[in-house]
Amino acid sequence: MMVLVVGGSGSGKSSYAEKMAAALAQESAGETTMKKYYLATMQVFDEEGRVKVGRHRDLRKGKGFLTIEQPTGISCALDQMDKGGRTVLLECISNLASNEMFSGGKIKPKMQVMEDIIRSITLLKGQTTHFIVVSNNVFEDGIAYDRQTMEYIHTMGMINQKLAALAERVVEVVAGIPVIIK
Repeated sequence: MMVLVVGGSGSGKSSYAEKMAAALAQESAGETTMKKYYLATMQVFDEEGRVKVGRHRDLRKGKGFLTIEQPTGISCALDQMDKGGRTVLLECISNLASNEMFSGGKIKPKMQVMEDIIRSITLLKGQTTHFIVVSNNVFEDGIAYDRQTMEYIHTMGMINQKLAALAERVVEVVAGIPVIIK
C-alpha cells in the first residue's frame, strides 16, 4: 500500500508519517519479518539543514528505522535494502525534486524531473509492502517567484498530482491533525 502524506512546513506531517510507517510495519510483522527504511533525500548545506536533520533523527530514535541517504536517484536505494517485507518512508519529495532539478550545474526540464521521480516512485511502490511518501504543499502562498522557482513549484504540483493518483491513501496534515483526502 502506498500512502501520500502532504502538508505545509511545520504541519506535523513527518511525525505523522513516521507513526504510520511504524504502525503499518507492526501490523504486518506477523506475516513476515518487516524491515523499516527511512529514505532521506535532504542534502545538508548549512547549519539550518543540520538542525533539521538532527530533529528528524531524534523523532526516529528507537523506532527501528534503517536510514538510507539518497538525495537523487531514489530507486537506487533498493540495492541497499534486504529482500522480503519492507516498509519504506520517503522524506521528502520537495527535497528530491529540488535535488533532481538543480543538481549537476544544469537545470533539468520539469517534465523530465517529474517523469524520473514518478518512474522511481512506481518502482519503489512495486517493491515494498508499505510505502509512505511525504511531500510539501509549496504552492499555497500566492507569491510570484523568479522563473526557476516557479518551474520548481509547477513541477511539485505535477508530481503531487501523480503521486495522489498512485497512492491508495492520501492524507493532508494540518496543524498536526491528519485529514484523510483519499
